[in-house]
Amino acid sequence: MPRRDLSPHVFVVFGATGDLAARMLFPGFYRLAASGRLPEHYSVIGSGRHAPDDFRDTVATALRDAIDDLDDSVLEDLLGRLSFVVSDADDGTDLAAAVRQSREDLGPETRVLIYLSVPPEAMEPMIDMLGRVGMAEDARVVVEKPFGTDLESSRELDAALKRIFEETQIYRIDHFLGKEAVQNILALRFANGVLEPAWRAGTLASVQIDVPETLAIEGRGAFYESTGCFRDMVTTHLCQLLGMIAMEPPARLDETGLRDAKAAVFEAMRPMDPQRVIFGQYDGYLDEDGVADDSQVETFVAAEVFVDTERWRGIPFYLRTGKALGDNRRTVTLTFAASTELFGPQRNRLVLELTDEPTIGLHLAAKKPGPGLDVMAVDGGFGLAESDGTEVPMEAYERLLFDVMRGDQMLFTRADEVDRLWQICQPVLDNPPEIRSYPTGSWGPDAAMALTDWHLPDD
Repeated sequence: MPRRDLSPHVFVVFGATGDLAARMLFPGFYRLAASGRLPEHYSVIGSGRHAPDDFRDTVATALRDAIDDLDDSVLEDLLGRLSFVVSDADDGTDLAAAVRQSREDLGPETRVLIYLSVPPEAMEPMIDMLGRVGMAEDARVVVEKPFGTDLESSRELDAALKRIFEETQIYRIDHFLGKEAVQNILALRFANGVLEPAWRAGTLASVQIDVPETLAIEGRGAFYESTGCFRDMVTTHLCQLLGMIAMEPPARLDETGLRDAKAAVFEAMRPMDPQRVIFGQYDGYLDEDGVADDSQVETFVAAEVFVDTERWRGIPFYLRTGKALGDNRRTVTLTFAASTELFGPQRNRLVLELTDEPTIGLHLAAKKPGPGLDVMAVDGGFGLAESDGTEVPMEAYERLLFDVMRGDQMLFTRADEVDRLWQICQPVLDNPPEIRSYPTGSWGPDAAMALTDWHLPDD
């Protein structure tokens, strides 16, 4: 059954025929509908420069590709609420009229949720258009990352948003924060007294955050040429993961407490040293559609960063991500400092696998059977947050869309976080490392292997 405690909604999706909408947004709407988390009364208006031949068929095809075991009745109901209205940054009058009509049809309590799935360079003109045609009033706006392309453009985007919207209306989305496994970091750290005391300098030697992907750019050449791996992944996903791992206990678990705790981490991060950042480009990237023949865009990044707080001072954080690599992972590895050399240079590790079925692994040393005192490596692990059958974990976009409807900004990034992360990353943009080639299916350029002794279980 639909949520009767939610106000009626008009969802306006810019970029409704794009890749993100097909892979993430409309599957998110479908899952919310299937789980009864959408309001009883709602409509979805897609928009863009050009109308597809049949918008509903386009969405239906995307949903069949993205979701197994579609419920035909849920699908038909969702498709029946869809429409498409052409608009662009110069003219949004028809779209504004359609939104007003939908609000009148749904009733006086109807809210408007605007999703801006458009490239960074198109964001400001679209925001100005929303203000001109009156669509911003009382609306909530979701802004897709990356939030600008550097510190200057990020500040210009923030100023444009705040000319039209209040901060309470703005939801800067980073879908990694919507993942159940990422949120589990908080429970793992702060609900378990056995772990929190060890989560610091003096006990740990390093922290590694690894998000490799086996996929290449998969037809997204134009997007990657304008963005690159550093802006797409490091300034957003990986730094947000670092914030969750490195934060102090929040004063409270709400949008103020959690975001204040992350912001304190980012404030204490040193600006990145370009000499400790490795850029790579996979062999064959130049042959991809939409890629310049002489492109110097990176498809791989490895970096060493530091957080100068009492808890973390002197402990390196190693970040690695890229396309066409050897595995698909979302892994955080905490490597413990050796407490003694009695048994040789042992390295204990706590490994968090932040997949859709998250696990925790512990890599220890134990005595090898026999008359001596030699040791061997032993591994143990268990699943985290396994469903008891009463509550199915929500997909990231499903969860975040639901939070926007409820007006909950806790898992969205705040303006000061975004600004500080660009400050931290700007030195790399000002002095980018040379691009080094790497074979597809590898772990990146050789220079990245020299940055640290990277560890991935089962690698």
